[in-house]
Amino acid sequence: MPEQFVKLMQERRFRDQPTSALLRDSIAQLGSEILSRLARAGFPDSRPGHGYVMGHLMGGQGIRLTKLAELARMTPQAMGELVDNLESLGYVERRPDPSDRRAKLICVAPKGRASGAAARAAVAEQEEKLRKLLGEADYRQLRALLARLIENYPTVSADHS
Repeated sequence: MPEQFVKLMQERRFRDQPTSALLRDSIAQLGSEILSRLARAGFPDSRPGHGYVMGHLMGGQGIRLTKLAELARMTPQAMGELVDNLESLGYVERRPDPSDRRAKLICVAPKGRASGAAARAAVAEQEEKLRKLLGEADYRQLRALLARLIENYPTVSADHS
């Protein structure tokens, strides 16, 4: 393990933190860096929650709001507010669902595609930065441990029941 990482974990402020707090703070730092890159790329209105929608829409033909909420582990009401915000900013659009005229599909708008390309570039650079910071072996171990946590830790539904 790189010396720098060991020293950080030995510091009381990190050693005494619950794992959830360490993960939260890591996500906040990584997300802030991505948002900063998106702002410099011409998308200053991007927000942390937008990824819950955009990540599930890229490359697809559109998704119903209820399915999008399920994928993001959010309530349909919360997802509806998020989609409304993204639609007002021009990142997504609602289109009629060809299989059910009463339903709407949430689809990526041209601005959303452009921001997605900028986000992918920012994430690729961030991954390379993490590789250099941690070293290849620790980077792979971190990813493996996080994947194991995601796969094996019990989850709760969007309604927190």
